[in-house]
Amino acid sequence: MNTSLPLILGSSSVFRQAQLQRLGIVFQTASPDYDETPAANETAEETALRLAVGKARSLAAQFPQALIIGADQVAWCNGIQLGKPMNVANAQHMLASLSGQRIEFYSAVCLLNTASNSLHTHVDKTVVTMRTLSSEQIRRYLEREPDAVYCAGAAKSEGLGAALLEKIDSTDPNALIGLPIFKLADFLALEGFDVL
Repeated sequence: MNTSLPLILGSSSVFRQAQLQRLGIVFQTASPDYDETPAANETAEETALRLAVGKARSLAAQFPQALIIGADQVAWCNGIQLGKPMNVANAQHMLASLSGQRIEFYSAVCLLNTASNSLHTHVDKTVVTMRTLSSEQIRRYLEREPDAVYCAGAAKSEGLGAALLEKIDSTDPNALIGLPIFKLADFLALEGFDVL
């Protein structure tokens, strides 16, 4: 039996919304108001988790009797945290630096029950090896996949970005898109919300 608490996806990401819609469950979306600036001396994993929890908590006052999903993703390569490039010039530079590299994507998810204040958290690590890319391949990719500028590392793996990748090592293929569904389903079950 499902809980009577509404489910809120605390994300404005169309990619995460599409992932949750594929589960066929009823949910609302709300845009969190949370500063996404990485903190000094924070690992990529710590940043992703802090942002996911911060986003969920930023919506608690607005939804005092709800289950709120918070999520964030940070990419890490050669000792540098990679966020979303947000424009084509940044994406071109980012993809050129990632060409042929091994990248770690940390995808954090949390479920906050604002009625009981219980919090479940998980960070999924996905290791991706990028193909060696020419500047022409990068240009064509960004031309054909304009939404890639809103993805960590500019790699929209569920679209044409799959052609950028040589190898993926993951325990949950959903995590690379931005929402670790396997763990989220566990968390929802713990809160009495049945996905199946």
